[in-house]
Amino acid sequence: MSLSRLVQRLRHAALCAAVGLMAAVPAAHAQSDADAGAFPAKPLRFIVPYPPGGPLDLMARALGEKVRASLGQPVIIENRAGAGGNIGADVAAKAAPDGYTLVMGAVATHAINPWLYASLPYDPIKDFAPITLVAAVPNVLVMNKEFAQANGIASVADLIAYGKRHPGRLNYGSGGNGSAGHLAGELLKARAGLDALHVPYQGAAPAQLALLSGQSDFMFDNLAAAAPLIRDGKVQALAVTTLARSSLLADVPTIDESGVPGFDLGTWFGVFATGGTPEPVVQKLNQAYVQALRQPDIVDRLRVMGSQAQPLSAQDFARMVAAEKEKYREIVKLSGASIN
Repeated sequence: MSLSRLVQRLRHAALCAAVGLMAAVPAAHAQSDADAGAFPAKPLRFIVPYPPGGPLDLMARALGEKVRASLGQPVIIENRAGAGGNIGADVAAKAAPDGYTLVMGAVATHAINPWLYASLPYDPIKDFAPITLVAAVPNVLVMNKEFAQANGIASVADLIAYGKRHPGRLNYGSGGNGSAGHLAGELLKARAGLDALHVPYQGAAPAQLALLSGQSDFMFDNLAAAAPLIRDGKVQALAVTTLARSSLLADVPTIDESGVPGFDLGTWFGVFATGGTPEPVVQKLNQAYVQALRQPDIVDRLRVMGSQAQPLSAQDFARMVAAEKEKYREIVKLSGASIN
């Protein structure tokens, strides 16, 4: 099942449950408030497992300000980058299970890395208490513009046809083995029979430079990073990787509607606490972050990233993470990527 459809079903289920339990809400809230006690009584630590200045870091800081106002305690951002997000995630996994340590987890830390790394220092399910999904962001398939124009490639179908006519000619860049761009490329190759060589770079920025210079023919880029290049006419956008089009590039089709049915790979990120955090504390954090995600300025920030705020209940987010982890088992296996 695709991520977008899964989120829709989870929201529908949550709405039905809420309607059915309306009579029990006052008592449940009273008990929850009593169990949560005075939480939070001190500042919260919000770990971002990636470098400062990136989209997840900026979003964590913006949400932290909203949550500070809601809970009455500062939210201190701590960047712990390295090992594809594993270092920061592991810090949160091994913290005290009291709700005072949070992490901005992502599809990499909780769905891809368990299958990519031979030895992961944490369990992405058991060692975390999901709080809420923040957003899901599509990637976009972009081509070197000169190459695309010279060879009459204006769609995914054109790219696939070119690859079949010229076996061994195409190559695509990514931010590294096991990156989202690598996995998307291998999935397209498998689903469409596309012949293309993967060329890994040390990060998305070098891969983007290789595309612009013509060293690589195409890549799957982060939508927010690629959008300015697309608008300026520096690269050719062929399709987005999710089932729904992006409002940021409304005229760019999806890969699914371009002839590769069911293609759905997006980047998502959300808030997690340490596994074993008391349920009343989890619910209090969920309420604070969901409220923050509904603020107009947060909605606008996410829209600039090509996404929409997608808050979920803690229970629905947990189910989504488990489903995503299983989905990527076969995709990572298909790619052949591994990190020891």
